Amino acid sequence: MDEKVKIKIEHEISRIEKLISDAKPLLDLCKLREPDFIEITATAQILHSFYNGIEGVVILFFKNAGEKLPNDTRWHKTLFEMIFGKNTKEIILLNSEIKIKLENYLLFRHYIRHAYTSELIWDELKPLINGLEDIWEQIKKDFEKIID
Repeated sequence: MDEKVKIKIEHEISRIEKLISDAKPLLDLCKLREPDFIEITATAQILHSFYNGIEGVVILFFKNAGEKLPNDTRWHKTLFEMIFGKNTKEIILLNSEIKIKLENYLLFRHYIRHAYTSELIWDELKPLINGLEDIWEQIKKDFEKIID
């Protein structure tokens, strides 16, 4: 892997780490009680930023690998499938065990881009927020393997 790309990927990983670290008080609060409107709005932004960060790492990796990136209206879904081996080089970036869990973050990313925050339903966000730290640890391990 190109050293410049490795540095960029490490930087993206550190940004996701900071996001989760900075959000920790809110993540913990959400485990204790249902958040209010402002807190739900903040959790939605955290989830959106989290998934965008993952996509950022994936894009950097595939560009470095010479893989053609999708460029259509469904590019987020196509990129998601590429993560799990549906690419010309059959590269698998993340363990398939987390595919369904991660897909829920992708679906939320799409939803939040088109929804009003007043339409957010806590019961739908709750599993994503409560699972954020665990799924990140799994993803981070896989990302660290690809840059080593």
